This record gives sequence, structure tokens and C-alpha cells, in this order.
Amino acid sequence: MYNHILIPTDGSPLSTVAVEKGLAFARDAGAKVTVLTVVMPFHVISGRSDQLSSTPAEYEQQSQEAASAYLSEAEMKARSLGVPCEAVLARHDQPYRAIIDTAKDKGCDLIAMASHGRRGVSAIVLGSETVKVLTHSTIPVLVYR
Repeated sequence: MYNHILIPTDGSPLSTVAVEKGLAFARDAGAKVTVLTVVMPFHVISGRSDQLSSTPAEYEQQSQEAASAYLSEAEMKARSLGVPCEAVLARHDQPYRAIIDTAKDKGCDLIAMASHGRRGVSAIVLGSETVKVLTHSTIPVLVYR
């Protein structure tokens, strides 16, 4: 059915659950996995608290450390399930684009990711990387809520 699954994670509790479910699905399907974390570049003008309270060098170090921790945790979980896993760290202004590009570059035939399930105005105002992936991807997307 599926041979190579991309599982993006941002380290949030919801994406951690999606990683666990995606890895279990990959194990059952006999698929390999690529786990992806996307780090957004530092911006001088930003509404993100992690960028407002850091210098560019501090932000770079903190985001690198956090991304490495998310990916290491996912790799350990994959190993414990016997799922072949590659970890990828991408840097991009648009995480949804990095997700789609990585899936294409790695030859993935499924993207499995989390969604907060926001509806109405909050979904429109806040946006959703998952919705953007669903809208722009030609690769099937499995959404965990």
C-alpha cells in the first residue's frame, strides 16, 4: 500500500501523538519513514515570542537544539518499533512548502501529520500548516486529530 511515509513534527504534544500513530501505521504497512522538522529562519520583525526574545544566534542555537531533540525522539520511537527511519531538518519560511518539497524529494507516497482541528474564524486567522499541505500536496495526506 504505502512504502515511504513522511511524518512532520514540531515537537508539540499533538504532533508527538501523530508521530507515534504514523510510526505504528508504517510498521503495520511495512513502510519506511522520514521524520521532518522545519525551522523557520530568524526574522527581525516577528510576532513569534521565540524570535522576539532572542538574538539571531540564540534563536539559531535554540531552534537547532529543539529540532534535534524532536528528531532524536522520533528516531528512537521508530527504532523501538523496527521501522526504518531517516530524520530531516529543513529551514524554510513556509513550513507547509518544506513538508511538500521534502515528501517529493524523498519519494514519499504518504504524508501523515497532526491537525489542531481549528474551525471557523480561528482557522482562517491562524492558518494551518496542515490545511496548506492538504491544499497544495499532490501526495495523499493522512491527518491525525
